[in-house]
Amino acid sequence: MTRLHDILAARIAAHGPITLADYMAEALLHPIHGYYTTRDPLGAAGDFITAPEISQMFGEVIGLCLAQSWLDQGRPKGVLAELGPGRGTLMADILRATARVPGFHAALDLHLVEASPVLRAAQAARLPVKQVHDRADTLPDAPLFLVANEFFDALPIRQFQRDGTGWRERMIGLTDDAALTFGLSAAAPLAMLDHRLADTKDGDLVEHCPALPGIVSEIGQRIAAHGGTALIIDYGDWGSQGDTLQALRGHAPVDPLIDPGSADLTAHVDFEAVARATPSRFTRLTPQGVFLERLGITQRAQTLASKMTGAALESHIAAHRRLTHPDEMGDLFKVIALYPDGQTPPAGLEP
Repeated sequence: MTRLHDILAARIAAHGPITLADYMAEALLHPIHGYYTTRDPLGAAGDFITAPEISQMFGEVIGLCLAQSWLDQGRPKGVLAELGPGRGTLMADILRATARVPGFHAALDLHLVEASPVLRAAQAARLPVKQVHDRADTLPDAPLFLVANEFFDALPIRQFQRDGTGWRERMIGLTDDAALTFGLSAAAPLAMLDHRLADTKDGDLVEHCPALPGIVSEIGQRIAAHGGTALIIDYGDWGSQGDTLQALRGHAPVDPLIDPGSADLTAHVDFEAVARATPSRFTRLTPQGVFLERLGITQRAQTLASKMTGAALESHIAAHRRLTHPDEMGDLFKVIALYPDGQTPPAGLEP
């Protein structure tokens, strides 16, 4: 068992069960024993891999999408930002792809939102960062061109099981031998889930991300007031239904309650909650594969492939398939964008 397990077990023994959100926050961001605060989790040697680590093509077409929105909105001076930038791979590809867009780099200061000190160091080594923020609400009040790829899936969630017109929260307590285990609270009405009574029945489980509305609202307020675009790319769907909590260690699923702090914890994003939270306009939810194809990723793949042979070519073809094919990331991951009233949506997306 990890040291963090012992800390959480002692807390539960003294004060009672904790919410899943409390557990995830400690497991991921405990200042000494948290998953993100103690390691670089990305890549083949880590526990998971994200789209930018699969191929440079992903960041290149995303960058040109943001640059086109900047051009469409009159080339404003403002901010280029990323939430949860990992090693900085996505932003490095965005900057390289947009280097030939006249005025783009000069007009936009680079700001990152990152909680992990390990990943902050990796980002600083490869990106010309203007400022790094702990939270999105300290981003400047200015035109904001932002990307969030696999950021919201890592935010702590709460889970609720319907019981009549009330809800029982899924909590974490202890077994007789001090192992962490799931249980349910008493049933009670919950105003924030009143809208889910129409599409659920007794026993159904829904998830709620407490931090998501505030973060989306902050981003949406800046875009509604000053202009810009936010591309949110993650796995999930419109509305939450069922238990989507998962833990990954060494690219394989593990029990999320075993050895807290040693595995990545994520859950599917409820994109309906994103749409409900933003004061800006938002686009139709679109599968990642469709979005990337509309942006021209296949043409870019063909250009790169013309200079490749052998194993490099095979790996390149596999990367393209992984990003776009419906049986891989193409349908599992979705894209929604925030944009100002009176402007056209970003390329590849529909209002």
